[in-house]
Amino acid sequence: MFLSGTKYFDDPSRFETGDRLRIRITDANHQRWEIPTDVLPRQSQPYTLPQQSHNTTPANLFLSDPNSDLILTLHSTTQFGFTVARRSTGDILFDTSNTVLVFKDQYLELTSSLPPHRSSIYGIGERTRRSFKLTHNQTLTVWNLDMRSEIPDVNLYGSHPYYMDVRSPDSDGKVVAGTAHGVLLLNSNGMDVVYSGDSITYKVIGGVFDFYFFAGPTPELVMDRYTHFIGRPAPMPYWSFGFHQSRYGYKDVQDLEGVVAGYAKSNIPLEVIWTDIEYMDAYKDFTLDPINFPLSKMSSFVQNLHQKGQKYVPILDPGIHLYLFLMHICYIYSIHNYKLLNISGSLGIYVDTTYEPYIRGLQADIYIKRDGKPYLGEVWPGIVNFPDFLNPQGADFWGDEIQRFHDLLPFDGIWLDMNEAANFISSPPISSSKLDNPPYKINNAGVQMHINNNTVPASSIHYGNITAYDAHNLYGFMQAKATKNALIKITGKRPFILSRSTFVGSGMYTAHWTGDNAATWDDLAYSIPSILNFGLFGIPMVGADICGFARDPTEELCERWIQLGAFYPFARDHTEKATARQELYLWDSVAATSRKVLGLRYQMLPYLYTLMYYAHSKGTPIARPMFFSFPQDTNTYDISTQFLLGKGVLVSPVLTPKTVTIDAYFPSGNWFDLFDYSNVVSVGSGAHVRLVAPADHINVHIREGNILVLQKEALTTKAARVTPFHLLVVVRHCENSTGEVFLDDGEDMEFGEVGGKWTFVRFSSHVVGNKATLRSVVQNDDFAPSQKWRIEKVTFIGLEDISSKSGFAQWTSVRGEIHDGRVKVGGGGGFGMAEISDLSILIGDEFELKLDLH
Repeated sequence: MFLSGTKYFDDPSRFETGDRLRIRITDANHQRWEIPTDVLPRQSQPYTLPQQSHNTTPANLFLSDPNSDLILTLHSTTQFGFTVARRSTGDILFDTSNTVLVFKDQYLELTSSLPPHRSSIYGIGERTRRSFKLTHNQTLTVWNLDMRSEIPDVNLYGSHPYYMDVRSPDSDGKVVAGTAHGVLLLNSNGMDVVYSGDSITYKVIGGVFDFYFFAGPTPELVMDRYTHFIGRPAPMPYWSFGFHQSRYGYKDVQDLEGVVAGYAKSNIPLEVIWTDIEYMDAYKDFTLDPINFPLSKMSSFVQNLHQKGQKYVPILDPGIHLYLFLMHICYIYSIHNYKLLNISGSLGIYVDTTYEPYIRGLQADIYIKRDGKPYLGEVWPGIVNFPDFLNPQGADFWGDEIQRFHDLLPFDGIWLDMNEAANFISSPPISSSKLDNPPYKINNAGVQMHINNNTVPASSIHYGNITAYDAHNLYGFMQAKATKNALIKITGKRPFILSRSTFVGSGMYTAHWTGDNAATWDDLAYSIPSILNFGLFGIPMVGADICGFARDPTEELCERWIQLGAFYPFARDHTEKATARQELYLWDSVAATSRKVLGLRYQMLPYLYTLMYYAHSKGTPIARPMFFSFPQDTNTYDISTQFLLGKGVLVSPVLTPKTVTIDAYFPSGNWFDLFDYSNVVSVGSGAHVRLVAPADHINVHIREGNILVLQKEALTTKAARVTPFHLLVVVRHCENSTGEVFLDDGEDMEFGEVGGKWTFVRFSSHVVGNKATLRSVVQNDDFAPSQKWRIEKVTFIGLEDISSKSGFAQWTSVRGEIHDGRVKVGGGGGFGMAEISDLSILIGDEFELKLDLH
């Protein structure tokens, strides 16, 4: 194709798999920035379409793969355009015809039309939003920024130019409700995405148009194919699903010890204690404050944590401190432990020669440069240089410093903050560079703020002569990658990393939290769309700061927040230095509610961990929007106040003050309260239901047809893992109930891999009349039986027509041994319940259990 004499559509389309189409628009005559494959690996075995003549082309060229449901049409009109449609239904997914394509050095623009009344769009971030579903007429800016997440509708810490489109049915009935596809623009440059409802426009300040379309057609299949392309989410260690406590501003080691003791005394689970930058010596990475957090006391503290089955995670910022103060160079002046270096023009820089990390980085030449010298920024410790993680030696430097620090203090994970990269100063543009002040101003911070503001300037240079203009959005991604590689090398175990800044594919390396929120009811509600979005971005281990980071929470707000936060995939209480303390044991009401909701979370640990297995193997989020399980119920498309854990556990929180009832939406079926199985919501078709929600209660329901694998609650995951198992069978008449559990040691690197030390168990149950059967099928049975983990109880709920008061149960082992179980029959909410106890079934052995009620 030709446009204004230049070929832009180079190697135009590839059906890289049967369900993934790539469309790449570039300048074939001039090389442009694209994300290198060694930065973001993506496997491709393309079916390349036949080469077309550059001189003559038909009016419309239809391109397809016999294995794909996608069809690409190239429109060879005066204004170039293309259309992506479904072969099976004719539904048009992306259509740039009759729009203008702009392709300049620092500005690219492309528009696709959309069916406004049938298209529900989710994704494109990171930003705080009131609604999970994108609303019409908004500009979504993609540019990593250190901005408090309490501010809605502005760009934040991560860049994810990806969306999922869930379609409502069309008028002729060809398109089924819930048919979904995904669209990724793989581009790391700053951009505005303007979504009007009937169109979506990309306005990008560099790179190329590199689009990927994921056919679906279900939301689960879209995520499977998307994460297969960008990288599967990293498996998280089992302990990371426990409860975490943090604060910016813990005073000293004694303060930390008091927090741990406070949780233990209050009988509230505590898995991990975190420290923010206060533990450092003058906020310098890889150091300890010698007065308040001396090595001897910190070592003893961490050792005691480990003995109790608890963990410790410190924070690290990317900026490496180098000096005390600046002066104009008039003469050479030496002071103890400081050396004057002329590395920034007319300014003298006193370098702390005792701070070895900086010296090692300087000697290795791994800092980002500007004007040929290491760029000087300012963060918490003062003037800093920023390691260049695109430089292989920069990643090695970072890993070596982590190794040295871990040798001193054996921490269990790493928290990466300020890695957008944040900068307390805004460097002025360089007059000779066109990068610092591009002609198109993206809507940075919602006010078209200069892209140099509070970050490493765009004209700075990374390894390989890559500019920060192109690589800015990759900084936190590359830091997380280097950190993961380092921790694997150091510990040989599955690492845990929490990063504020993310990019496409960051889920391969890190978990995420939603950043600097506030202790407000609005922020409580915002957390649900944020968490659901990161599930779509392929980062399923995500949570918000429970009780809020900024401002002082009220007792009521904190009680409601722990009710919701107990069911975040990542559950951590964290707050700012200037705020009042908000550990969960400080209010009696919050402590009581915490014991209740965290007790259920710890019982559900096997379920949450199994959801992590599915996230890692198929990309399915842990916390999911309701349309994932009920795509044909179009009422679920607009829900931003509830979510599912897995396919059948529905969380319906209170999000407003002084509220004791909520209107919750329930898709069709019978839903059972996980706190009280006798409380049942039954709806023939989807409906809003008024639920009672007293101050100490959150509504959490499980749908019929599920089998939930539980263990007993405990104060740590280590203690919970050795308790007996309990199977909760939620009966669905005329159909099987099913459930699964993934079992391993919780930290092995071989997470479900062939030859690894793990076991996967599938359960199925069927009820006919007064007889029920439960069976298990075991995959990779070498691991679980060796652990002697046992099922001690099976509970059937949702039984119908139970008039008897007794029953008989037997289970048969894989070896043919027959054993009896004790049966207790009850009822409530119009349904019967049967509890079979005194069992001792090895969960790693296949078995069959039969229940006869009479």
